[in-house]
Amino acid sequence: MKEQPSKDVRTPHLIELRLWRQFIAVAEELHFSRAAQRLNMTQPPLTQAIAQLETALGLRLFDRTKRSVQLTAAGAALVPEARDLLARAGALPVFARASADGEAGRLRLAFVSTVGFDVLPRWIRAFREQHPKVQLELLEATGDVQLEAIGRGEIDAGFILHSPGFSPPGLACQLIARESLVLAVSGQSELATSGTLTLKNLFDQPLVMFPRRILPSLYDAIFAMYHAAGYLPGVAQEAIQMQTIVNLVSAGIGVAWVPDSVRQFQRPGVVYRKVSVAKGQGIPGCETSLVWRPGVASPALQRFMAFAPS
Repeated sequence: MKEQPSKDVRTPHLIELRLWRQFIAVAEELHFSRAAQRLNMTQPPLTQAIAQLETALGLRLFDRTKRSVQLTAAGAALVPEARDLLARAGALPVFARASADGEAGRLRLAFVSTVGFDVLPRWIRAFREQHPKVQLELLEATGDVQLEAIGRGEIDAGFILHSPGFSPPGLACQLIARESLVLAVSGQSELATSGTLTLKNLFDQPLVMFPRRILPSLYDAIFAMYHAAGYLPGVAQEAIQMQTIVNLVSAGIGVAWVPDSVRQFQRPGVVYRKVSVAKGQGIPGCETSLVWRPGVASPALQRFMAFAPS
């Protein structure tokens, strides 16, 4: 005969862990007296506790006679779930202490594609090995998207690319790396095989650039370099990802200024060149920083900041 829950009983949202511990003791002993001894209590309160649990659930967990106690089908199905619940509850204090120390918890990190070429994979691998209980969630995103997500609390921190000395307003910033800009040119271009390459050689070369909105400080620094030489560059094509920019260079659409780390992306048909400058001229560099909202760095983020080189 099917067990029917009582129609006039409402199952509460929460059932005390004490009742689940008592249920497991009876389920394992299949004897109320022995289970009561195991729990260091008398039998009547234990019998009442099981009755309370059954009432809360609206079903019978045990078939009881004067000679035996047996689990019902519903009771047997609950045993592994209740054991898992108690095990997880028992682990909570340890997890809480580990989270407070930054040894456990969740860390949501965003990154620009240039970080993903080299340093980020090494850091993530080593950080996971040292802090295996920290759940890392990684998101590739441009700088503008990262800053908005940090502001909304959707990510904890992000790796952004910017011109030297730039710091996003209202955010804490930890410098991670400095690097120079190199020129990506098509392998079919004369620029790929010519001798010393100077800015003067580039004045008539169209640019493949990222949109200003995603990297304004570096965009402005590159244009300022041209303006200082008395030239206004033409942008042939915009693209968001560095890999896409390099692919467009391979197609002969134009040349592109990219961070030196992009050399890791060995695209057939693309050559990376350093450009020499005359006295008084300068090619801007770029920096990668870890940014986050000040005052809200989680213990796990603090662990990562201490781990990442500065």
